[in-house]
Amino acid sequence: MKDFLEKAKQATSIIANLSPSKKSDILHQMAQKLRDNSSIIIEENSKDLNYAKQNNLSIALVDRLLLDTKRVEAMAMALDEIASLKDPVGRVLDGWIQDDGLKIEKVSVPIGVIGIIYESRPNVTSDTAGLSFKSGNVCILKGGKEAINSNQIIAKLLQEVLVDNALPKEAISLLEDSTREGVAKMIKEDRYIDLIIPRGGEALIRFVNDNATIPVVKHDKGLCHTYIDKDANLDMAVSVSINAKCDRPGVCNAMETLLIDKAIAKEFLPTIKQEFDRYHTELLGDDLTNSIIDIKIAKEQDYNTEHLANKLSIKIVDGVDGAIEHIAKYGSGHSEAIITQNYTTSEKFLNYVDASSVYLNASTRFTDG
Repeated sequence: MKDFLEKAKQATSIIANLSPSKKSDILHQMAQKLRDNSSIIIEENSKDLNYAKQNNLSIALVDRLLLDTKRVEAMAMALDEIASLKDPVGRVLDGWIQDDGLKIEKVSVPIGVIGIIYESRPNVTSDTAGLSFKSGNVCILKGGKEAINSNQIIAKLLQEVLVDNALPKEAISLLEDSTREGVAKMIKEDRYIDLIIPRGGEALIRFVNDNATIPVVKHDKGLCHTYIDKDANLDMAVSVSINAKCDRPGVCNAMETLLIDKAIAKEFLPTIKQEFDRYHTELLGDDLTNSIIDIKIAKEQDYNTEHLANKLSIKIVDGVDGAIEHIAKYGSGHSEAIITQNYTTSEKFLNYVDASSVYLNASTRFTDG
């Protein structure tokens, strides 16, 4: 592993000093490479899907794993979008002149080698490789064993583009060892890796956080809420709720708990239940919810659970203050949403809820990566 990591480390100075136009051009080439080899990627992905079925992996995990023509195109589009972003390297973030005339500037520079550990979703391979390259960083990618064939072909194609441009292929490296032991070794190689970013479930995040000797940028689970206020447009509330839960239930930005203002609960709950029934969503609710609609009783633990499935917890709360209180207790800081037409209420929610992304009249599914 040390020889592998040393080659990646040696590539840092080359990648860090590429011009913005060169990086963008190469990212566009990578996008086209994925498009041109879509059938090969899907063929390799089918091996991973067969493995998933043979090992009885969950429906949600299989959905994360699946690559088809549409998803390969989405991967390519993501690389094109990354290419078009403003270059983050070399930006003067601050500056001042001392009394003695000394000029000081704070300038953004690449971090170096970033180790990215993730599970299931092979599109993360191209997404994170693209983001790392755009920001002038070398990446060491460690995907899950369930996606090994997909990850290998995607990484190989991206490396071919690097080689075609006379750049070291080690700038985008896939760790061959996909075992837990491989992760355990990788997160202690602080001589070669400058930052670890784990993307995955609670168990992975906790393991990396507890055992790494390298600085870690981590997220918590994706326990996202949508609060329907008494002043909401109820048609909008239905459409946003369905999107947030049913579009892709097994991803981290899907809604896990629906909070409803008690002032509109009797009016809104039968309507939203009818819609969720169309999508075969399993609903769990508190006692007050169950006095209005007949669903399963939610236990305390359900409100603290990232279901990652077509399953939704419902809670009736006492206005926006009740929603804020519930999210403060159970939220994971990922994404939270409020549906309301009341400006004062929306401002209170947006200002008091602590999350990486807070939405007004929009779905939590807008957050990704």
